Amino acid sequence: MSVLLQVAIILVCLFYGARKGGIALGLLGGIGIVLLTFAFNLTPGKPPVDVMLTIIAVVAASATLQASGGLEVMLLGAEKLLRRNPKYVSILAPFTTCALTMLCGTGHVVYTMLPIIYDIAIKNDIRPERPMAASSIASQMGILASPVSVAVVSLVAFLAKVPVNGHVIDFIQVLAITIPSTLAGVLMIGIFSWFRGKELKDDPEFQQRIADPEKRELVYGHTASLIGKTLSRDQWVAMWIFIGSIVVVAFLGAFQELRPVVGGKPLNMVLTIQMFMLLAGALMIVFTKTDPSTIGKMEVFRAGMVAVVAVFGIAWMADTVFEANLPQLKLALTDMVKTQPWTYAIALLLVSKLVNSQAAAISAMVPVGLAIGVPPGYIVAFAAASYGYYILPTYPSDLAAIQFDRSGTTHIGKYVINHSFIAPGLIGVSTSCLVGFLLATSTGLV
Repeated sequence: MSVLLQVAIILVCLFYGARKGGIALGLLGGIGIVLLTFAFNLTPGKPPVDVMLTIIAVVAASATLQASGGLEVMLLGAEKLLRRNPKYVSILAPFTTCALTMLCGTGHVVYTMLPIIYDIAIKNDIRPERPMAASSIASQMGILASPVSVAVVSLVAFLAKVPVNGHVIDFIQVLAITIPSTLAGVLMIGIFSWFRGKELKDDPEFQQRIADPEKRELVYGHTASLIGKTLSRDQWVAMWIFIGSIVVVAFLGAFQELRPVVGGKPLNMVLTIQMFMLLAGALMIVFTKTDPSTIGKMEVFRAGMVAVVAVFGIAWMADTVFEANLPQLKLALTDMVKTQPWTYAIALLLVSKLVNSQAAAISAMVPVGLAIGVPPGYIVAFAAASYGYYILPTYPSDLAAIQFDRSGTTHIGKYVINHSFIAPGLIGVSTSCLVGFLLATSTGLV
């Protein structure tokens, strides 16, 4: 009964915070954490500091890129690609964010692409919800296809301890399954998103919103097409500094011997990402004429900071409940996967939602799965199920997508669960798991 009341507190804060919108979603977590700690005597969970600092570092670099004009260079490239046939933006955009995640190992880089995707969609009268929600989901799915992500590295490390027919499932075998299965999932998301929702001209809520001239100006913005515009040297320098930093991070993730040894181990990739994103912002200020006072005024910065507060309050509150009850939850899920190995995917999905991290879900469930006899092939096949935190719209990339979509089409529904990300998330993850299972079966791992 106590657990149900604790979960009810989370749901009430989510429902009310979602209705208020914006930063309120995070602030409402303060009510929950106080009630859970003082009324239920739960030990406060751990705020997701690493995630928050990573978001801050990436958003700071991205906002500096925007302030310097370097974002316009990327927008120009995106426009040239997408405007050739803009009706495919709902398919091309999620592939773009997925590829960026695969390159640098974190889905938080999606904040750079969201304003670009929105601008192209709205300027072509395409419902922004279609590419925005799909791109947010695809950015997180790319983690399991990234050779530099903590989740993939952890998965490979756990599998190395359990050989299959005398052979260890290595790094290449894992990626040979996770990369094509991820791309298949992203493709299905794009196809679904291409048709979802009403056209803007047929959407009464949208038409009512833009009937007000001020709101119409906000929705469509002032930015004209960049095609044909002459870009300055500083803009190109800023863009290459940002891209170069991402490439360096990718190399440091792929070749850990390039990282300094700290405490007997190579420097943590989370810290590495944070360092190089801050470095990227600093180099843009040093080598361009960017005015630092404008960085905090950028749309990327404002939306990112709202996401930080939201994930701070909600994730801290949720972690307090789930950490206190995780042993019982693990026990219940372990009993389930003993009888049907495929139910491991469901268990992994649920735990992922509880811990809001693919790497954490893999660290919690893969050792348990291997210990109780789940075949390693199933664990690789269903790796995509480690992404389950789209079920409730509390993850930073989803919240940022809502903030960047000034049209209001990317939204949290009245009942919270009926939000813009639930359908593409279910489609993408289920497709990836199915394709992963087929690939694992065809290669003899299952």
